[in-house]
Amino acid sequence: MTKSALVIGGGIAGIQASLDLADRDIHVYLVEKLPTIGGKMSRLDKTFPTNDCSACILSPKMADCIGHPNIDTLTFHEVMKVEGKAGDFKVTLKSKARYVDPESCTACGDCLAKCPTKGLSDEFEFGLTTRRAIYIPHAQAVPRVAIIDALNCKMIQNGKCGVCAKVCQKKAINYEDKDKEKVIEVGSIIAAPGFEVWNAKIGTEYGYGRFKNVVTALEFERMMCASGPSTGHITTPSSGDEPKKIAFIQCCGSRSEKSGWKKYCSSVCCMYATKQAMITKEHAEVDEDIFFMDIRSYGKEFEAYIERAQNEYGINMHRSARVSNVEEDPKTKKLTINYTDSNGDGVSAEYDIVVLSIGLVPPEGATEFSKLLGIELNEYGFCKTSVFRPLETTRAGVFVTGAFAAPKDIPTSVAEASGSAAKAGAYIVDANFKPMAPKTYPAEKDVEGKEPRIGVWVCHCGVNIGSVVDVPAVAEYAKGLPYVVFSGESKYACAQDCLVEISNAIKEQDLNRVVVASCTPRTHEPLFREACRDGGLNKYLFNMANIRDQCSWIHMHAHEAATVKAKDLLRMAIAKAALLEPLVGSEIPVTKVAAVIGGGITGMTAALDIAAQGIPVHIFEKEKELGGFAVKNLYHKEDGKDVAEFVRETISKVEGNKKITVHKGAHVKDIPGFVGNFKVVTEKEEIAVGAVLFATGAAQYKPTEYSYGSDKKVMTVLDLEKALAGGKFSGKNVAFLQCVGSRNSTVKYCSRVCCAASLRNAIQIKMKDPTVNVSIIHKDIRTYGFREELFNKASSLGVKFLRYCVDNEMPGYDGKVVKAHDSILGEDVEIPVDTVVLAAGLTPLREEKEELAKMVKVPISKDGFFFEAHQKLRPVDFATEGVYVAGTAHWPKFLDECIAQGSGAAARMLTTISKDKLISEGIVAVSNHNLCDGCGVCAGCCDYNAITICADESGSVVSNVNPGLCKGCGSCVASCPAGAMEQRGFRNKQIIAEIDALFEGA
Repeated sequence: MTKSALVIGGGIAGIQASLDLADRDIHVYLVEKLPTIGGKMSRLDKTFPTNDCSACILSPKMADCIGHPNIDTLTFHEVMKVEGKAGDFKVTLKSKARYVDPESCTACGDCLAKCPTKGLSDEFEFGLTTRRAIYIPHAQAVPRVAIIDALNCKMIQNGKCGVCAKVCQKKAINYEDKDKEKVIEVGSIIAAPGFEVWNAKIGTEYGYGRFKNVVTALEFERMMCASGPSTGHITTPSSGDEPKKIAFIQCCGSRSEKSGWKKYCSSVCCMYATKQAMITKEHAEVDEDIFFMDIRSYGKEFEAYIERAQNEYGINMHRSARVSNVEEDPKTKKLTINYTDSNGDGVSAEYDIVVLSIGLVPPEGATEFSKLLGIELNEYGFCKTSVFRPLETTRAGVFVTGAFAAPKDIPTSVAEASGSAAKAGAYIVDANFKPMAPKTYPAEKDVEGKEPRIGVWVCHCGVNIGSVVDVPAVAEYAKGLPYVVFSGESKYACAQDCLVEISNAIKEQDLNRVVVASCTPRTHEPLFREACRDGGLNKYLFNMANIRDQCSWIHMHAHEAATVKAKDLLRMAIAKAALLEPLVGSEIPVTKVAAVIGGGITGMTAALDIAAQGIPVHIFEKEKELGGFAVKNLYHKEDGKDVAEFVRETISKVEGNKKITVHKGAHVKDIPGFVGNFKVVTEKEEIAVGAVLFATGAAQYKPTEYSYGSDKKVMTVLDLEKALAGGKFSGKNVAFLQCVGSRNSTVKYCSRVCCAASLRNAIQIKMKDPTVNVSIIHKDIRTYGFREELFNKASSLGVKFLRYCVDNEMPGYDGKVVKAHDSILGEDVEIPVDTVVLAAGLTPLREEKEELAKMVKVPISKDGFFFEAHQKLRPVDFATEGVYVAGTAHWPKFLDECIAQGSGAAARMLTTISKDKLISEGIVAVSNHNLCDGCGVCAGCCDYNAITICADESGSVVSNVNPGLCKGCGSCVASCPAGAMEQRGFRNKQIIAEIDALFEGA
């Protein structure tokens, strides 16, 4: 069996899949047809709901990928041929001519400045600006290497020019460069080619391409973005003036039967439009209107995000039918939209900019790509998958992830990317598998007894920092501070070229400390630490000043004060850096066993994926049988197969797998330990494991409304599903009431699955008896993605839809009729019923979750679900290392999403439990036994149970810190009455130096 994997596509999904495989010590070829990795996310300004910079939070992953010893990142490559079978593929790759040697190019920009061929449309900026014939794709390109556009290069086309070669001091230009082919052998393939966006010119009614001030959402992203053509300053395209009024039109290219439009919902547009509107509000005085049919805020924290946009930011949300057209005033170039307001009156409004929220479509060349891989596409042109195998293509050994399978957002793409890595790894890891050798670093520089030599980098981060803080002044100021031997500016400190510069400067300028003033250490500190280590410097000799979050963002309207504060923060960081000492983490042996808490479909999927790679798994299920919620409550079919039958088949696989031990009726009492060394304690036993997955699921909300339980006419969707499956349903006038137990004053989130469940059952009723009157009374219909088929089919079968206002009270019911306010008619209506079906939402089983959360110190969200480490980039990880989450324990989701996320959690667990040992964090508390009197105060305040009080070799009772459990929070240091506790990396003298440095500038 071949011991490499091939990942096709260098967007966020491809990067995540590659990293998870590589961290499993599997060799990976990451092939990207473009000159850089990063995909569409590298073009975004911010992400919701965190509002982190998209490119910034992606940068660490891109840097990890390009620098990972187990990943060959092959940009500007294409797959030409795939031969063989699962476990033994032969793949022919073409390396396309760049005409610039990537090993020699330093991205200095000399060639770009001198190239005489100007005015070429910049593809990365969607034509909003121009580039030259030789260019670097964008500011944060990875790899940051120049490339020549051969079709427009005068030297390549007619042999006349050669300016770039003359000015290149590295002699990196090669006009004779040719395409080359090579064959690689891989065991499995992951297809992650991403997506394209709908061609807005098809929607002629909106004037895109004719009206200069009509732009697409991605163009608007680049207008907003710090690294964009206007460095984040939004201006009206026709005039260059700041806009005063902006409109966002939703569903452009989606949810329509019109020629050239797509029937499906693109899933992400409602949220990205809201994000764009909010961020625009943060930077300019502007009125904004969003025109939509349904707001589809179905994801984690999404409903709260929409509410915040309306209530805190004052963004106007106009629910209406689709906007019919946009008109332009030929003189002023202002744009007019005609719409109907909430009172049903016709309104005309004028705007400076209209943003089209364009949908997602399959990637360019998807048909040819599918033929190349030997896989099938679905009717929409995306990769064909099934509900029960959401990560598998129609060819064994070839898997899919990201938006190539269906339109989806970043968290889903990242989680499923990990899942595809778990699936792909099963074709590579066997009894004969030999892991890749660990990365080798230069020998660490000995700094003991040497005077500090500090290098400082101050980041512009486009306008994120540079538009508020005077970065050149801060960098110049640092040159005069003690021990600073180098200080410079960087446009993007997290970009690959700056990281290489830091590594090289450590060697060339004999630096023994490094300080970077940029954005948050939360996402970027590991990146800079790695650059230090690559330069031969202990990674803990690095310090960071957060001049984005703590200066430019919070003081965006006080430039001078923000600059002064940035100097203060940098001065403090340098003072501390001078006293930093090399630290070394402790070796932690790993128990190569996994624990899965919860035996539903998510937990069983994760267990099977882990076991497939030879790792033993223990499933702890509190009930007397496996299967969870699905086996007891779901009776319908998916892709022509009974869900219950699929669950039973999965149970059979789990119980027949020799690597999986199932503990039924097991109540977990405690999970002591730390990453690689946990113990799962039940009433009957104690089992050692290396990683733990919480897959505890959720439950249906039990309604108290509408006399449920006492009125025989009233049932839940699940009750109806059971009755339909048993042939016991005979209703003739049926009303479905949506959002029962969700989207109200006490439970504000959307339960995600209810609309589709109601539609599925409504369709079944109408298919069985077309004469039945079926009405669905709703706030929004949220059939995102391909589930829009359900909405369309129900409509074609005659199911009636009544929308009532979100702010209105729930519809009334008197035992005979349902009373509701129809927001379209603007009138109260009465619907005679003999059956009322409550679309009851999902409840998080909060008490059970809180009990488990306390055992391993993980957070619960305000909605009662487990809260992951990072909503975008670590959607199945907890901040507590070695503990993971998946399925409806994380958030309400459909069966296919649970399965995919279960596989994703499995991949993340395998990166831990496949290792023989781990290295702990170096910044941990330490006890000075000469000062410690064994009082135990530190142990009492440690939330992580990292401290024990016991006798030392001399018999004295003292405190001892377990570095595997310690999280470096510092509580013990603050509480120690004897001053015996200190925290490495934050020793007393280092903190005092920072404080003294602050007052020096006062």
